[in-house]
Amino acid sequence: MTSPLITVAELAAALDTPHPPVLLDIRWQLGGPAGAEEYAKGHLPGAHYLDLDHELADPPGTAGRHPLPDPERLATALRRAGVDAHRPVVAYDAGPSLSAARAWWLLRWAGHTDVRVLDGGLAAWLADGQPLTTETPAPGDGDFKVSPGHLPTVDAARAAELARTGLLLDARAGERYRGETEPVDPRAGHIPGATSAPTTENLAADGRFLPAGVLVERFAALGVTDPATTAVYCGSGVTAAHQLLALELAGHQGAALYPGSWSEWSANPANPVG
Repeated sequence: MTSPLITVAELAAALDTPHPPVLLDIRWQLGGPAGAEEYAKGHLPGAHYLDLDHELADPPGTAGRHPLPDPERLATALRRAGVDAHRPVVAYDAGPSLSAARAWWLLRWAGHTDVRVLDGGLAAWLADGQPLTTETPAPGDGDFKVSPGHLPTVDAARAAELARTGLLLDARAGERYRGETEPVDPRAGHIPGATSAPTTENLAADGRFLPAGVLVERFAALGVTDPATTAVYCGSGVTAAHQLLALELAGHQGAALYPGSWSEWSANPANPVG
């Protein structure tokens, strides 16, 4: 299996070839600063910016804060960024790859088979002395056709069922899982039966992913045995994708995403809170 990650050295070498990968800048963070503004200040050479809120998600509503994007909305954004069906894609963010993992998961869900995330993101790129540019590339003319459903998802009912009969991982910070704080969603707490598994614990201090062997041990301790009966949620489906990437690094392909996550679950007063 090709790793879902690419190192700075590997990416720098790939960009210096006649057929470089498509490079996607997915900088975003809850509450700002705006990713487009950060991109304009400097980005990896050749990178196209994609807006997580408006291109990699539908508008917020009953399905949560970051519903999966309409396939045509996603296809338009990806083709503008030059994404082709048979050309590798690399996504990055400022680090530690939380929003880049959303792009990785969406592209895989949409049917692209060669997508990787820059391990450590922009921070790792700069730490290695690699260059940035303020030059914006011309719009691409990619040919990628979005074909949804290549990665599994669950709805609220199935997430609740897996919390009882399988394994439902909550990728948010521990204090949000415990209900000690809730900065953005309607209610504090977690889906009853879910297991706390903060996605930040998949990372080393420098923002890179922990070695695969360490991740294997982590997920074993959390009770991951069968990806087919494992699902992940977070606040709105962003950091859960990061958890799914870590699961894949640990050899657990096939775990599902609950796209609506806590933002959808907590907005429905009929849903219980743990």
